[in-house]
Formats: sequence, C-alpha cells, structure tokens
Amino acid sequence: MRVIVVNSGSSSIKYETFDLATLSAASKGLLERIGTQDSRLKHRRLDPSGKWEEINETRPISDHREGFSFILEVSARSRSGSEMAEIFGVGHRVVHGGEKFREPAIIDDAALGAIEELIPLAPLHNPANVTGIKVMRDLLPRVPQVAVFDTAFHQTMPPRAFHYALPAEFYRSFGVRRYGFHGTSHQYVAGAAARHLGRPLAKLNLITLHLGNGASAAAVEKGKSIDTSMGLTPLEGLIMGTRSGDIDPAVHFYLQRKTGRPFGEIEDILNKESGLKGICGMNDMREIQKRAREGDGRAELAFEMFCYRVKKYIGAYYAALGTVDATVFTGGIGENSALVRSRTCEGLSGLGITLDENANSAAAGGIREIQTEESRVKVLVIPTNEEHEIARQTVEVIGKAKGQKQ
Repeated sequence: MRVIVVNSGSSSIKYETFDLATLSAASKGLLERIGTQDSRLKHRRLDPSGKWEEINETRPISDHREGFSFILEVSARSRSGSEMAEIFGVGHRVVHGGEKFREPAIIDDAALGAIEELIPLAPLHNPANVTGIKVMRDLLPRVPQVAVFDTAFHQTMPPRAFHYALPAEFYRSFGVRRYGFHGTSHQYVAGAAARHLGRPLAKLNLITLHLGNGASAAAVEKGKSIDTSMGLTPLEGLIMGTRSGDIDPAVHFYLQRKTGRPFGEIEDILNKESGLKGICGMNDMREIQKRAREGDGRAELAFEMFCYRVKKYIGAYYAALGTVDATVFTGGIGENSALVRSRTCEGLSGLGITLDENANSAAAGGIREIQTEESRVKVLVIPTNEEHEIARQTVEVIGKAKGQKQ
C-alpha cells in the first residue's frame, strides 16, 4: 500500500508516494502550468532495481481536478495494477493552521471548513491547499485524508514569544500574532538530530536553521518550538530569496507616502522583489556567491547581510534557550553552501560554536557533523525531508483514528 503526500499550489501540484511498510519513497512528481495548453508533468518512479525511471508528458490541463486525474492516471500506468486500490491515505501540506490546529488532523467537513476560515491568514497559499483537498476527497472518497500544517509545530510557543506588542483587540478579533512556518521541516530535522545524537528529543535544546529561498530559524527546547523567526506571515524574520525579512514597520507607510504606490503593491514588493533579489538583483545563492567572488559589490553585500541576519538569530535563540546541544543547518542553502555555514558561525566561539572547516567543506550527503572536537555545541547538516515527515504524520493520525473506531 502507498501513502500519497500532496502539496497543491496555485498552478502546480507537487506529490510523492511512500511505501506504507517502510515509508521509503516509491514515486514523486511535479505538475506545472495548470490552466495552460502546455501543462508539464514530470513523474519519477523507483523501479525494482532501485533506479529512478522518469516520465515527462505535456498536455492541456484546465484545472486541479483534471491535474490530479492526470497524475493518478500516469501513476497507475507506470505500475502494474491500479494505484488507486493501493492507497492507504493522503497527506496534504496546508500552510496555515492558525490556532485551530496544533497537530495534524483527519479531514472531514468540519476540518475543511475550519481550514477555509483561515484563508485570510494565508490568502496566497491556503486557497490552493483547499482546492487540492477538495479534489482528492472527490477522486478518492473512501481514502482517509490528513492535513499537516506548516504552523502546527510552532503552536507550542509561549505567549511571550507569539504575541505582538499591539492593542490586544487585534489578537482577540483578528488573530494577529506570530504563527511561524516551515514547521514540518523544523520538526523533521529536530527528530533526525535526536536520532543521530542517540538522545531523546525531549532532552535536547536545538537551534534549527531552514535556509533556502524561504528561510526561517527556530528555537527548540526539549523537542518543542519555543520561538521562530517567521510571524503572522512568512515575511518576518531572516532575509530570504525575494522576501525582506525583518524591517521597520514604518517603511510601508514611508514608501506609500513617497512613491504614492498602493499598499498592495508595496506588499508585493516586500514579498517578491526584496530580500537577496532586492539587494543585488539575484535570489539564487549559488549565483550570488559566484558573483561575489568575481568582485560584484552588491552580491557581496547580499551574502554578508544574509549570513549576518542568521548569526543574529543564533545568538538570540541561544539566549532564549540558555543552553544549546546542537545547531542544525538544513534547506537548499543550509545543506549545500559551506561558505554560508562558515560565515554564519564565524565569531561564535564564545557561544561554544566552532566549525571544522575541512568537515564543513567536505562533499555533501546525509547527516554530517561539522564542528571541531573542542566545540561545546554540535553543528549538524541534515537534509530536510518535509514530504517524509508529512507521510509519517499521516500514517500516525490515520492509525490513531482507526484505533479509536475499533
């Protein structure tokens, strides 16, 4: 049997299937450009010899319903028998769970309604997530479906960490508070760190750094998130590929007065034209590092600002935790850029964080320790696997639900 993990975007569907018994990946794919005449599906399947086979198809796909039907058709065609008859459950990535969802949930009509009510908190993401849920429930009506929320892991933050210093009415009436995101990734690498270190997660203090085009930091105390860098939306916190991260809130109003641009346009600029892209015109860290080596001053500034912001959060979260057992780098940049890791940890020996540059520069792959023998704090590089974490939580939730019914 298989578990399907779905990440439904506004014009794309990313998916992965896992073997139920081992939770090892069996197939994965991405359907892009939904709503056009040249929608593209890249479907990869693990054959019996352990090699990945790839199927690429292009056809007109008008909407998500047609898209999911196309994916299931190709999946079944690439296997013997019917894939639909082998599905144990479907796990959906849902960006925002607000305060309604502190953990993954079986999707029934009530849960779906609650997710729809949260759309104002994530207008760019939750609508697409809801669409994927509705379509898969229609296509697979007898298959249990689970929502796994990016925000759920951070629902353990104490009030002192999640409240903004705003009139209390804004929180009571509109839910204005810090929620945090990338929770599935932070939770996955925290668990992986505990297994690697051979210690119970409930006895570890960690600083986890998810660094990619979207980036966030989390303070994990005894397995629970007590603070994280993203806030009401994913705009707060670290500098990202196209997002500004932390800025003076008055910048919005100043820009509106100076430029005459509407606030909606300024919001788009902060989300889509800022961050690394705003500083140097590029949001790919590999290209930025290359250009910085060639003497591009704007690229060098972007690189330095990115690392400096991460370093500041490490210091802040060290203070919040009191003691730290390990700092974990993950995400596309965190896993692959030795220079980002090196520059971020530079000067942190006073906190007990020192890198072994040879280990740091070694070829990537799997979980690695990159600290020196003298370092009091372990420094780990752990490849994230959000889809695996969603699959694990989906199996766990369905198993509990079935147990309650017996």
